[in-house]
Amino acid sequence: MTTRDSDVDLAIIGSGSAAFAAAIAAAGQGRRVVMVERGTLGGTCVNAGCVPSKALLAAADARHSAAVAGRFPGLAAARLPLDFPDLIDGKDTLVSQLRAEKYLDLAADYGWEVVHGTAAFVGDGDDPLLEVAGADGGTRRIEAAHYLVATGSVPWAPPVNGLAETGYLTSTTAMELDALPESLLVVGGNAVGLEQAQLFARLGTKVTIVEALERLAPFEEPEVSAALKGVFRDEGIAVRTGATLRAVGTGDGARAAVLRAADGAETEVQADQLLIATGRRPVTAGLGLDRVGVMTGARGEVVVDGHLRSTNPRIWAAGDVTGGPQFVYVAAAQGTLAADNALNGARRTLDYTAVPRVTFTSPALAAVGLTEAEAVAAGLRCDCRTLDLAYVPRALVRRDTRGLVRIVAEAGTGRLLGVHAVADGAGDLITAATYALTAQMTVGQLARTWAPYLTTAEALRLAAQMYTGDVARLSCCAG
Repeated sequence: MTTRDSDVDLAIIGSGSAAFAAAIAAAGQGRRVVMVERGTLGGTCVNAGCVPSKALLAAADARHSAAVAGRFPGLAAARLPLDFPDLIDGKDTLVSQLRAEKYLDLAADYGWEVVHGTAAFVGDGDDPLLEVAGADGGTRRIEAAHYLVATGSVPWAPPVNGLAETGYLTSTTAMELDALPESLLVVGGNAVGLEQAQLFARLGTKVTIVEALERLAPFEEPEVSAALKGVFRDEGIAVRTGATLRAVGTGDGARAAVLRAADGAETEVQADQLLIATGRRPVTAGLGLDRVGVMTGARGEVVVDGHLRSTNPRIWAAGDVTGGPQFVYVAAAQGTLAADNALNGARRTLDYTAVPRVTFTSPALAAVGLTEAEAVAAGLRCDCRTLDLAYVPRALVRRDTRGLVRIVAEAGTGRLLGVHAVADGAGDLITAATYALTAQMTVGQLARTWAPYLTTAEALRLAAQMYTGDVARLSCCAG
């Protein structure tokens, strides 16, 4: 049976951060919203991304802290027992709680309709319709003034001989294991791979991480990559850079991965589990976008303009599906903007110059703005300084000086161009740096700005002071 609904202001495909932000904005204006979701309400962040991964990372960090407590005089290291199934159950309970409070209940409070089913566009470019196939076999057609594609992204695996047949984990399925693997090979040395590698290593798994480029976190500053490699080495994580996964098979009850170095030499690494963390791809297959004149890019992303409008004037897109920065806060900002532009003709755009990023390793990796290489490529003259955490009082009292803060500034003007950090609390430091970058501050202004003593964020001010003095010659309280 097919029913038709034609009194809708905004029909949204997806139910993640971009979708909810758009729905909240539209419903808050009294507009009628219909949201279509084929899977679990809430999208990647709450169900399979930020929330579960950071919950498990926090638990692993607590266990690791006990193991290294001996760095403080008077404390002894302790090896905490681990009940892995209970850890996973606790993560699932938290996810269920937040999904209910921040998604299910929220939709009910605002009063928009959630339709469960698989959506695809039908009709033509002038008269696009959404056809939703429900699990009960029924079909519903939704005609809206505007449509928002907010279907997100999913983990992507490269074409490797034997990979599909042998089986592998993704960042999603790795957090659903019912038993801790004895050994794990992580393929991919960017944010997801780094977090998952340290998570499992701190829970007791023997971990090897492989990155095809010449260093971990290859798109960050080289100093950042080196600092993180040192942390992984200290924690017993084997690092293989400049190596690609060529083939996968089985041997001796484990997965056998063939790695090829840049010089062509091949080696075999065996592990109980293989985790592929080589990026994500937008979810657009099966949406029928071509039928309604919506252009997609090489990776399947919806091509949009600065206002987030697709090549069909009634169809918009927001979040990971657009192929832009894959951060939940970017998706939320885009969802709000798309709703405003679609329903009110606001023609707003977003400025991505100072979008911060955090990788939740411990110490964390965080950055905002340009790297030195990016600044040079943009034709800017750079003046950079790198502060070792050995000069940061907060790191000294924590008895862990692994890490750094690096400032990229414009030569001559001192204008802040970028800040990069590896430190405990680096995300909070980068939040301060984001405000400074947005305000177009100079390193001179940053050096004279108040910073509370014995915080990680104080390192930002100390790094700025390196432009005019020697921080090694400051008393500990006289920054």
